[in-house]
Amino acid sequence: MSALTRLAPWTYGFIAAVAILIIMMVASGVGSLGSVLSTALIFGAISVVVATGQMFVIATGPGNIDLSVPAVLTLSAYAAMTAAAASGGSALVGLVVALGTGMIAGTLNYGAILALRLPPIIATLAWSFVFQSVAFNFGGEATLKPPAALAAFTSFRLAGVQIMPICIMGLTAVAALTLTRGVWGRRALAVGQSEAAAHFAGIRVKRVRLVSYVLCGGAAGLAGYLLAGFTGGAALNMGDTYLMEAIAIVALGGTSIAGGQANAVGIWGAALFFNLMGTMLNTFQFQAGMRFIIMGALIIAIVAIVPKPKVR
Repeated sequence: MSALTRLAPWTYGFIAAVAILIIMMVASGVGSLGSVLSTALIFGAISVVVATGQMFVIATGPGNIDLSVPAVLTLSAYAAMTAAAASGGSALVGLVVALGTGMIAGTLNYGAILALRLPPIIATLAWSFVFQSVAFNFGGEATLKPPAALAAFTSFRLAGVQIMPICIMGLTAVAALTLTRGVWGRRALAVGQSEAAAHFAGIRVKRVRLVSYVLCGGAAGLAGYLLAGFTGGAALNMGDTYLMEAIAIVALGGTSIAGGQANAVGIWGAALFFNLMGTMLNTFQFQAGMRFIIMGALIIAIVAIVPKPKVR
């Protein structure tokens, strides 16, 4: 057995991220690494939020996936910025609305899956068009500005350390504990390993999956809220990059696409890898089409060589 295969699958994202940092250090010098890593941590943290929600859904079994995440992210951002402005610039009101919008979207997603017996990929894709249309009605093509407190929080540093990624790391710790020690987390993984066995063990499978979709929607809502604060407002295309990227991050982060096994910590390595890879390709001035080809090829190569998590 090689040293590569002895490593835990979730470590590969971190290894790939370090490799890209070394490449950029050689190409651009050590002085540029600070700003590069700082930007990667901010956008990586937002990717972590989105991917963590997607992880909860994927972990509950084969076929479970949420393709409405980009639209939910956008809608939540628009709703939050609108509510914050209406309340005199209250960042707290915006946060509550963002989380509430996302959780309602998650409920609607699973409601369609359950009531209409639709495959998750169809139900969530259909709802994504609805959510995107509602987002357009909030502000059209205009950018809705964030409240000052939110903008300040997303860029705030304490002793040179960015606060927002630290807070997201705290959420990752909560997610990890939920999966390993929490009752719902253990039930979610049991459902993902075998729906029939979970049912016979007395687990309410439908309720577990409902919670996973609600959490995924809430995570997308939180990501939209934070992204709007950092980038200067809600915009219609703000969620576009978080569809397939989030799924790839979940897979590279050590979660089994077949369900039954999940890893919240590994999501950080995968998210940093994807964000650093995009920065590297931009730094080397690759054209957009070539960037997509290279990024896609690297994703395939890395996911192919990573040992797949085994469900016991």
